[in-house]
Amino acid sequence: MRRSERQGKGGVFVVAEIRNGRTHSCTYELTSKARELADGRGTSVTVVALRAPAADEPRELFLYGADEVLLVEDRRLASLDALVQARIVARLIEEGDPEIVLAPATTTGRTVLPAVAALVETGLTADCTGLSIDDETGLLLQTRPAIGGNVMATIKTPDHLPQMATVRPKTFAVAPPQERPGHIERPLLDEALFASSVVCLSDEVVAGDETNIQDLDVVVSGGKGLKRPEGFALIRELARLLDGGVGASRPTVEAKWMAYPHQVGLSGKVVAPRVYIAAGISGAVQHLAGMQTAETIIAINKDPEAPIFRVADVALCGDLYDIVPRLIEALDRERGKLHD
Repeated sequence: MRRSERQGKGGVFVVAEIRNGRTHSCTYELTSKARELADGRGTSVTVVALRAPAADEPRELFLYGADEVLLVEDRRLASLDALVQARIVARLIEEGDPEIVLAPATTTGRTVLPAVAALVETGLTADCTGLSIDDETGLLLQTRPAIGGNVMATIKTPDHLPQMATVRPKTFAVAPPQERPGHIERPLLDEALFASSVVCLSDEVVAGDETNIQDLDVVVSGGKGLKRPEGFALIRELARLLDGGVGASRPTVEAKWMAYPHQVGLSGKVVAPRVYIAAGISGAVQHLAGMQTAETIIAINKDPEAPIFRVADVALCGDLYDIVPRLIEALDRERGKLHD
């Protein structure tokens, strides 16, 4: 809706990511950032949490920046019905009148938020990797990769409220927990909002073959320096010994050496593990943007001028086919000692 018709007095809304009845960590990333944005605007942070009935209340949200939680519990929210969730979120936005609405750019966020934006007649910036407030206008500056990740675009929404964005998980750090007063409200909603044409045939959750690399403490990534797809066997073995996951550079995914869910970078996933190992990756700016917030970065490359070394905490300059097998051998040896 146009700004002239709305005041946007309700601060910042965050739509929570609920998985298996629990608030996912990407929600805390957004509440932490929302707190920063709200403080800059002198306003509040409200989290919208939609879930099936549960015994606990999501009070942890107050530790990470929320002032209020709008908790909608209904057994019909046990499975994802995008239209039902969109109608509920849109109704709460109409009642709360926020300036800004944020959600994680997960499967749920990418499915529900576009429908919400249509219902409240505003725009949506998807897959953001940066958010800030314009000092002069007070507008939300929404930064996202464009043109295949080769350009970073900053988008404003000057004429409509709320300003809406989905944000890639691991883009922002979770702030240290801080005690703050908070209020949980359970809105009364019209039954019509829950009307659905979707029939759930089974509640069984089928696990995928791969673990989401965004949730891991260790990620080992391979690049075109591997020279051949079979080289990823070394990457997988090193990741296995470190209880980590396998990442990949964009060129290796485009060459079909690895599947897209493994891609790290602006056009893939943003990861922030405790340890990130890059083997045979030169360090293009698009890749660096997807992993440079890792706590410890170990780079393996035979080019001493490789850009990846500029962000690395540990730089191993040499042939990865010499270095990685030595690392695997050393880790195997240490694991053997632990089991003796």
